[in-house]
Amino acid sequence: MYSKATVAGHPVHPMLVAYPVAAYTGTLVGFAVYASNGQQFWLNFAIAMNIAGVGGALLAALPGFADLFLGVPRSSSAMAVGRVHAGVNVLALVLFAISLGLYANHWSGPPRSATPGLALSSAGVLCTVAAGFLGWTLVQDYHIGVRLTRDQVRDEDTVQHLRPLRIHHDKAA
Repeated sequence: MYSKATVAGHPVHPMLVAYPVAAYTGTLVGFAVYASNGQQFWLNFAIAMNIAGVGGALLAALPGFADLFLGVPRSSSAMAVGRVHAGVNVLALVLFAISLGLYANHWSGPPRSATPGLALSSAGVLCTVAAGFLGWTLVQDYHIGVRLTRDQVRDEDTVQHLRPLRIHHDKAA
């Protein structure tokens, strides 16, 4: 299953996801430091990182949706994982967008409690980690965006046929 949004044959979505992940993490760090010291610099840092994260997530989502809805067979288990991956990412985006809405007007003060920002960005980072796990599942298990060589396809087929059956042992025995 090939990516539909590529540059020189390489999928665009994985190229872009590092930016919102880093910015979301920076947002959380900014709010955490602001909560501990109350310095306006750290609130501004959190706001700037949040802007970068939301913008980056919107950009990364475009090729992600193209890959999901144009490149993955609708009835496949990869589609089910992909939809959850997309949904958890959208949830993270919404959480960070809400946080941005709460804090964007506080760039130059007056100070605001860091609690909502900490809560929203913590939940958003957890969603991002979960979405990353699912995204890697799409690559690792379903080879989304991976162009296998003939030898790799042959080796994959061989490995599938040679996998041992899992035997469940009764602990009472």
